[in-house]
Amino acid sequence: MTIHARALLFDNDGTLVSSLASVDRCWARWAEEYGITEEFGRVELHGRPAVEIVAELLPADVVPEALARIETLEVEDVPNGGVHLLPGTKDLLDALPADRWAVVTSATRRLAEARLDAVGILPKTMVTADDISRGKPDPEPYLLAARELGVDPAHCVVFEDAPAGLAAGRAAGMTTVALTTTHQAHELDADLVVRDLSALSVQVSDGGVEISDRG
Repeated sequence: MTIHARALLFDNDGTLVSSLASVDRCWARWAEEYGITEEFGRVELHGRPAVEIVAELLPADVVPEALARIETLEVEDVPNGGVHLLPGTKDLLDALPADRWAVVTSATRRLAEARLDAVGILPKTMVTADDISRGKPDPEPYLLAARELGVDPAHCVVFEDAPAGLAAGRAAGMTTVALTTTHQAHELDADLVVRDLSALSVQVSDGGVEISDRG
């Protein structure tokens, strides 16, 4: 399968990098600190903005403090081996002009920058939880990224590992590519499903980017 695009939009955690061990470690500690380990065990964690998770678990008056606490825990965990590149990430991004791609993450800017800096990724364009009012699966984050790159959403490709992110890409009218890094293939509704970015090749021309499945 070959996909033609003008811009490529990447989720971060589970797509470009893996921080699952750090996320699990930090959120488990956070839940214990707030005495909600049982309630926390029933919450969908991956691919959602922290503010939504915190608001689902705690009273409104506690949310700002609790949100700041989980951000601090996760940022401080980055130097402890909290993040590493997933296969194919470096090669694919190195092949792209800086103005043809963006990172679109549910993390805060402070946390996203800490994780990306740790693995040497410096996106020219990034949309974070701080930039939006509605997170994935709402299309707002991806539509904002397309607008910042100056590309029609119909000419953008979204790369995601989570159902919520894929739903956001579809709602934005974009082509979707799913990676089976955190979910099984049958859980992911996308135009193309691959194991990770190493399964893809890209060719850049004046007309855009051509993405191919290596098979």
